[in-house]
This record gives sequence, C-alpha cells and structure tokens, in this order.
Amino acid sequence: METISSEGPTLRQLELFLTLVGSERIASAGARLGLTPSATSHALRALESALGTQVIDRNAPGIELTYTGEAILPHVRDVFASMQIIRATAMAGARLERGLLKIGSHGASSSLNVLPHILEQFKQRYPGIDVFVTEQRDSEIARALIERRIEIGIVALPKPDLDTITLAVDELLAVLAPDHPLAELDVVPVEALAQYPFVMTHAGSQPIIERMFAQANIKPRVVHDLTQILSILEFVRRGQGVSALASLVLPQTYQGVVYRRIEPTSIRKVGLACLDQTRLSPVASALWKQVKSARSAGALPDLQERVEQLIRLG
Repeated sequence: METISSEGPTLRQLELFLTLVGSERIASAGARLGLTPSATSHALRALESALGTQVIDRNAPGIELTYTGEAILPHVRDVFASMQIIRATAMAGARLERGLLKIGSHGASSSLNVLPHILEQFKQRYPGIDVFVTEQRDSEIARALIERRIEIGIVALPKPDLDTITLAVDELLAVLAPDHPLAELDVVPVEALAQYPFVMTHAGSQPIIERMFAQANIKPRVVHDLTQILSILEFVRRGQGVSALASLVLPQTYQGVVYRRIEPTSIRKVGLACLDQTRLSPVASALWKQVKSARSAGALPDLQERVEQLIRLG
C-alpha cells in the first residue's frame, strides 16, 4: 500500500489527470499540457503519491482509470468547474462589464431560430460579454453540461437531470416536391409518408422522426441518410424521396420544395438547460434570468405563426 504524501495534489497534477481521461497514451496527455514524457511520468507519480493510490491501471492496453480514479473523477471536475466560476466572477465584476459565456446548441433549429433573439437581447444589455456558441448533438450538449465544459445549452426536452426553461414547441413537417402526390394534401398521414422513399436526417430531428414512425408501428424505407439540411431539401427537390424535418430548421422558402403538416402531429420541446441554476457564474446567471423573465412575460418568439408561414409560403 502506498503512503499518502503530506502535501495534497496540485492543480497541475489534477489537470493532467483530467487530460489523461480523454487521451490514448500517457505521454500524449502530457504533451497536450506542454510536458515532456519524463515530466508527465513524474507528475503522475507525484499525484498518486499525494493520493496514496494509483489512479491509472498500468496493466490496461490503453489509459483506463482504477476504481479510485473513477471515484475521484467527478470531484476533480468540480474543482475545475469552481475555478472557472472564480475566473468568471473576477472577470465579470459587479456590473458584468467583461466576461465569456460558452453556450452549446443542438443544431440548426436552435442556432437559426431560437438563439439569435436571445443573444440579441443579451448583447444589448451586456455589450462587454463575449458569447461563444458551439453546435453539437443533443446528447453531447447534455454531456458537456454535466462535465462542466459549458454552462448553458439549448437541448431537446425533457432533461430530468438538468435545470431547464422551455423556449419553444417545435413541430415535424413533411418535406415534399411540389409535384409529389402527397403535396396535394393539406395534412399528410404518417402512413402515407412511409409509402415513399424517405430521406432521413442524421441531425437533431432524427430522434423525433424515428419516434413518430415507431408510434405508428411502421418503418420508413430510408434511401438516404444525410446530415445537412440543405442536402435533404435538394434531394427532395430532385425527386430522390420525401422527408420530414422539425419546423425550426426549415428555411421559409426553398424553391422546388413545399411543407405540409403530418397527422398525427409530432412535437418536441426545445429548452435552455444548465446543471444547477443556483451555481451558475454571474455571466451565465444573467442570461438565465433574462430568458426566465422573458418566458414569464410571454416575450419569446411565437413559433406557431412561423409554422403557418412555412406551409403557406411553401
């Protein structure tokens, strides 16, 4: 059994520990922090000496944490989350004149039609705050929140493990070529949609589309699996199939494509999320309170009118 050092682990050693979690080799983890292989080995030994036990399984083929390593990982993340709050607090100051806010967005639906309105209002109130937006999958946004890599994210609801504010209720619409037989209908039955070659999105709308077909107990004949919204619209325009997408991601007009409601209606809620609203940095807290106040006052955009415009213009 190793002897616990009289000195606790340093922040640098804990930073190396976190870097090891996402690396393939110990040396490469150290290199990301500017450490030589020798310095990396020394820092890892010093960390384990300070803790009195190994945190990395030396017999594993890659980097695997020991039981103790897994147990301390969330607490180490908490340490650095607290450090981020300290830095943000010091930078922001009493009047939030400076600072940086990192926001995760689960795709085009949020980035195009939800975030701009929120950030425009926020920037007017806090012009000195820089906002950095990163787009990732919904599951990745939720993980980034839990791992404290971002403070606020826009996600599909529900998210029972997170604090959330509902921002919008989105609706799936059928995407069709104007001369397609289904385009003659005002509302397209989901069973009819499944009778034609289907262009599936590999982005944020995919889970709700799959759920829509599963609830109808039918399986679409997927002929293409695409990530980019414009690619899907172009494939539909050229007669490669039909599709369905959340209304928030759709452009109001796209020549050669029309939108129709689907029966039964499939909706998803989109919301602002954080790990704990009582422990946000001052900058993140300011945005959270702004959105919460706007939600209470009914000042968020009405997306139902947008759906009507999409169908009418399409």
